[in-house]
Amino acid sequence: MASDLTHRERVALALDHQATDRVPIAMVCSGINAPAHVQLEAYLEAHRQTTVAAYLEPLIDIAGVGPDYTGSDLKPGWDMWGVRRDPVSYGSGHYNEISHYPLAGATTVDDIAAHAWPSVEWFDYSVMPERIVAARAERDYCLMASNGNVFECSWYMRGFEQMLLDVAISPELAHEILQRVTDFWVEHFTRLLAASKGEIDLVFTADDVGGQEGLLMSLGMWEEFIKPHHERLNRTIHEFGAKVIYHSDGAVMDAVPGLIDMGIDVLQALQFDAKGMDAEMLKTEYGDRLCFEGGVSVQSTLPFGTPEEVENEVRERIDVLGRDGGYILGHPTPSRPERHPRTSSRCSTPPRPTRRDRSPAECSDPSWTRSSGSSTRGFASATSPITGPVDARCRALA
Repeated sequence: MASDLTHRERVALALDHQATDRVPIAMVCSGINAPAHVQLEAYLEAHRQTTVAAYLEPLIDIAGVGPDYTGSDLKPGWDMWGVRRDPVSYGSGHYNEISHYPLAGATTVDDIAAHAWPSVEWFDYSVMPERIVAARAERDYCLMASNGNVFECSWYMRGFEQMLLDVAISPELAHEILQRVTDFWVEHFTRLLAASKGEIDLVFTADDVGGQEGLLMSLGMWEEFIKPHHERLNRTIHEFGAKVIYHSDGAVMDAVPGLIDMGIDVLQALQFDAKGMDAEMLKTEYGDRLCFEGGVSVQSTLPFGTPEEVENEVRERIDVLGRDGGYILGHPTPSRPERHPRTSSRCSTPPRPTRRDRSPAECSDPSWTRSSGSSTRGFASATSPITGPVDARCRALA
């Protein structure tokens, strides 16, 4: 196949389980952490006489676009949900941890109703057509809007432990918070997608519902408390012709049938270092109904593997998940600072087309766009009105 596909065409064919000139590549809910970015920049300048931005520019197929935030100014570290995050150093950089949960003390539904909830009136959606034109003038990208994470937004305000306790012993409080968060995202995407007039290809939604060993709650609780809200959100997104790319880290194999049932089109992250996560099983059991993005390990291979090990894993992901189409190459979360710059370049260099990989086959929120050509969600130093300082882990933080 001739290499004359645009970025948008390449992704569209991949998600339709058709052959492409090369595997699509994206940094959905991922990127390059600041220390690793510095190392990779130096490596590329020394060995290839180029920059990170110039190196990734022709390779990345998905770009994020969103409206303008026009609400009141937010204090440093605060987001529009009333959550505050403070930087925590890991030596060569930092990530941001929540230090204030505005609904932590709520004991009644009335307490929750009294919270200063964000409004879609705080965004200017009329800028979407010009943003789309600008992005497509640069390159014909597959365009993605974000963020749509219901459970995460809820526990960011309530506190993780308290939210899980609510699910178990105060369900009326959990339902009230989840309902209000979903109301915002449904109206947000209704306005965003209507203003975009069919030009948004993907909508990124998320909720980390898996840990290293299994789901964060029972499957029954997930089906009662979280799944219905995403079903509602996904119906809204599909009404405008966009596909849903859904992120969850962790061991989520048990939830995959339910994720398909709730209307996702692409499962993103694919943390195969987590218990029970199996690429061959995912593809064999669900590949006819589900596409995939991510899967290159940020727990083991990328930070600690050799360049050859990274290349072998990339090829394995393409061979398995890209079989008969339906795969976008990527890694599930931002790279760690331990990563050697040569492994970064191996991960993002598409393998030469062969018969086996000719079949097809980053956490922007509405205010984030591509940053330095290396992420659809920005870096740890970025700031978003949705989330305040962007968490360096980039875990679907809106």
